[in-house]
Amino acid sequence: MQLLIADLHLQPSQPDIARGFVDYLRGPAREASSLTILGDLFEAWIGDDYRGDFEQQIIAELRALNDSGTRLAFMHGNRDFLIGEDFAAASGCALLNDPTTLELAGQRVVLMHGDSLCTEDEAYMAFRRQARDPAWQAQILAMPIPERLALAKQLREQSGEANTNKAEDIMDVTPSAVEQTLRDHDARVLIHGHTHRPAVHDVDVDGESAKRYVIGDWRPDQGWQLRVETDSLTLESFRLG
Repeated sequence: MQLLIADLHLQPSQPDIARGFVDYLRGPAREASSLTILGDLFEAWIGDDYRGDFEQQIIAELRALNDSGTRLAFMHGNRDFLIGEDFAAASGCALLNDPTTLELAGQRVVLMHGDSLCTEDEAYMAFRRQARDPAWQAQILAMPIPERLALAKQLREQSGEANTNKAEDIMDVTPSAVEQTLRDHDARVLIHGHTHRPAVHDVDVDGESAKRYVIGDWRPDQGWQLRVETDSLTLESFRLG
């Protein structure tokens, strides 16, 4: 059995979610052969060189899970795109490209965070291109930590204000982008997070049926996962605490 999760947005101001995640790592995740995190594990990550007690605890719990025999993989989200090799080495997580194609439950599957599918949100797509540029990232990581903390706070505030004024459909995935992604990767299953709209969608790709699984975001009393068995994919919610 394999597990996939996304969008925990861990932060010290949400201790219930953090405690629920630690319980998850010490419990259900130990029964899985692998745990894959499809981005936004943290609400913000300003660089591997800044790790407070909170971040160190999460890294230690991930490492303990890895050491127990569960393989770990992580894909960058739009909140933690500055996670790097030092984090991967400390936590035991293998870093995945976005997108990544592999076989799950006997099917060819595309894994993504999901933000690159929201192509109608032109302002966000412009920011995404900038944020994923190695030169821009190097410039940010060269800034003193207090400046990076201030920038992260500013970006979160700007994102919240911008999303308030956007139409709901603009912040969801663009159907044509979903179809093209499946077509480009010769796959008929797409799994992603990001939108916080958990569901299983039927998709038509050139007359062939396909599926899109959207993993939900974690709340103080609820988590989401995609359970992968030998011949099945199941989207599940569960109580935290």
